Parts: sequence; C-alpha cells; structure tokens
Amino acid sequence: MPALAGNNSVHISNAWVAASDKLGADVPLLMTIKNDAENDDVLLRARCPFVNFTERHIVDRGEGAPAMRSIKSIPIPAKKTVELKADGYHIMLLQTRQTLVEGTKLACSVTFQNGGTVETEVHVRGLP
Repeated sequence: MPALAGNNSVHISNAWVAASDKLGADVPLLMTIKNDAENDDVLLRARCPFVNFTERHIVDRGEGAPAMRSIKSIPIPAKKTVELKADGYHIMLLQTRQTLVEGTKLACSVTFQNGGTVETEVHVRGLP
C-alpha cells in the first residue's frame, strides 16, 4: 500500500534500496512519487534511521561522463508522477549504520514543501 502524506496529496510507492553487507555504504533510495495536488511540490529531505546522512541528487549528463551532484530539492510537478532512479533524480543514503539484508523492510520519512512528511516502508532488494 502506498504511503500518504497528511493531506493525502503526495503518494509514495515502490520505495527500495539495494542490499549491502557493508557498514558505511552509500546507496540510492529509489521510489515512485505521485503528486495529486493542483500545485507543484518539492521533495526537501529524507530521514532514515539506518543511515547517517541523506542528500538529494541528480545525474548530470553535461559534457563528458555522467556525474552525480547534490541538489537542494527534487521537483514534483502537480498532477504528475516522478520516478526516483539511480540514473536521474534520487535520494542518496550515506554511511549506512547497518547491513542492508535482502528481503527486509526499513522505514524512512520523506518531507515535501506542501505535502508534509510521508512515512514510507523501504524494501531491501538484491541487484538484478
């Protein structure tokens, strides 16, 4: 079941991270975000108790090789669905505090400017 914000305008589904057996690993948090509101929104931050830090990232495909860079927020247009994926917008989870075991579920909260804070379940998956 998708997670909902307090005003039920922002829906998160399919939140997941890749399994990792290393402490201190950096992994992208990927998910689908649907904004049912009439106004644009932005993803401001994520908090996950199993990591030390989170950053919003985009993969920059300017000149040369693609590179990740930190950004202030992730735009979530009105009446649109945004896929956070490793080669586009995503939330980078930095310095894991525990191993990420395939098949387990963890919790994160994601805060939007207008949509409030959404608590979501994050599934740990193996790499394809």
